[in-house]
Amino acid sequence: MFLARFLVKMAANNAVLNRLEQKGAEADQVIEYLKQQVALLKEKAILQASLREEKKLRVENAKLKKEIEGLKQELIQAEIRNGASFSDDVPQPTAVASSPGSKDQIKCEDEEKKKKEKAEKKAEKKEKKQQPAAGSSDAKPVDVSYLDLRVGCIISAEKHPDADSLYVEEVDVGEASPRTVVSGLVKHVPLDQMQNRMAILLCNLKPAKMRGVVSQAMVMCASSPEKVEILAPPPGAVPGDRITFEGFPGDPEKELNPKKKIWEQIQPDLHTNDQCVATYKGVPFEVKGKGVCRAETMANSGIK
Repeated sequence: MFLARFLVKMAANNAVLNRLEQKGAEADQVIEYLKQQVALLKEKAILQASLREEKKLRVENAKLKKEIEGLKQELIQAEIRNGASFSDDVPQPTAVASSPGSKDQIKCEDEEKKKKEKAEKKAEKKEKKQQPAAGSSDAKPVDVSYLDLRVGCIISAEKHPDADSLYVEEVDVGEASPRTVVSGLVKHVPLDQMQNRMAILLCNLKPAKMRGVVSQAMVMCASSPEKVEILAPPPGAVPGDRITFEGFPGDPEKELNPKKKIWEQIQPDLHTNDQCVATYKGVPFEVKGKGVCRAETMANSGIK
């Protein structure tokens, strides 16, 4: 009886040992597999790093090559400007080695050439700034012919929604659609007098946003610290008629460049004369064949 139990127990232990050995073998296989995967991952990482480094080196080499080519071309141009001829794209090595100290001599010559080249370029730029290009608007003196002044009709006007001192007007200046104009006339002209009235408009100022509304022109007025009056065109003038000035021919600029301060240069010479006629340096604002432009009552006043 005892022997039978012993044998049964031994058999059970053998089965456990067999299972443990099987599990151990499986574990060894898993470990081996993991080792292989780790090795593969290391190889892959090394390969990717190598590719990245190779790509980076190629980019740097390309940049260096481009810089070398640029420097070479600059050197060639410098030599040409100084009257030297090039038989090849680069100096021959034998010429450098032919005499002691030649490297230092070439280096000094290159530095002198670069300094001379910089000085020439600086002089050219300065000359271009001082001498305007032929045919440019800067070639003629700044005068009233730069201004695009037209007869316009204020179709409607209303107070600016965000500014108590401003009107927002729709003005016909002879174009396909009216222009929006913002004017600071609330304190000087009643709203009912702004409706359906003729005026003179400066039409080539750069459009400017005034309290959120873009103004596309400026209503011309006789002006003093106490009073402002809208200039009126002659009877019979219609929207789009040009205002001209005897002795100042030429077409106006398409748009005045704010940086050149053209309007600021012209405006001080705009005045009404003792007969309330609007003038530039004493020459009347005129609509050809129809007459001159006037303020209602303001004589000898500035215009803006």
